[in-house]
Amino acid sequence: MERYFPVLTRCALFQGMGQEDIKAMLGCLGARFASVSKGAPVFLEGDPAQLVGIVLSGGAQVVQEDYYGNRSVLSILQPGDSFGEAFSCAGLEELPVSVIAVQDSQVLLLDCRRILTMCSHTCHFHSLLIENILQGLARKNLAFTQKVRYMSQKTTRDKLMTYLLDQAKQQGSAEFVIPCDRQTLADYLGVERSAMSAELGKLKRSGRLDTKGSWFRLNPVEQHGL
Repeated sequence: MERYFPVLTRCALFQGMGQEDIKAMLGCLGARFASVSKGAPVFLEGDPAQLVGIVLSGGAQVVQEDYYGNRSVLSILQPGDSFGEAFSCAGLEELPVSVIAVQDSQVLLLDCRRILTMCSHTCHFHSLLIENILQGLARKNLAFTQKVRYMSQKTTRDKLMTYLLDQAKQQGSAEFVIPCDRQTLADYLGVERSAMSAELGKLKRSGRLDTKGSWFRLNPVEQHGL
């Protein structure tokens, strides 16, 4: 358990809390651990919307499928990221999405009902936890707005470049690694992987960028126009 405390202190849900504070909170929240193999579900669409999860190691994706089985990646989860709180706090009976592990992962699961209800011990940090959840939901709403901005671009190239430019800005470097593979990126942007691969090939040949797998390097626009 102790080895995951550095991850939990980075989690937005526990912002402002130390390791000892978090340890005390976990007992109040009915915390339990789950080991999830790569490709296996943490949650499945239709499961009861009662739990909040935190990725401790590995990684996962929040996905949604339409009637025909077409998959859309709603968000990409890395260690320290939480998930499920929006649906639990909204009072939904069933989850409208699935959460799938993309690597062998360790996940911490919390009972949302215990989060939203003050325990009998009146934990000092419980009100801070609820405040953190509200802030986290606001940040996720902003992230969803960002995804909508990508998908609203008119062409596959525009969607791709808007995303990559944002990644470079967020990571503070023209050379960066994105937190997903090519198929996941295509699903996240709402484009066909073949069309995206074709655009990446054109951009690479034109000198606009270099890439291998999840690694990218953007080259100056003034030297290589779009």
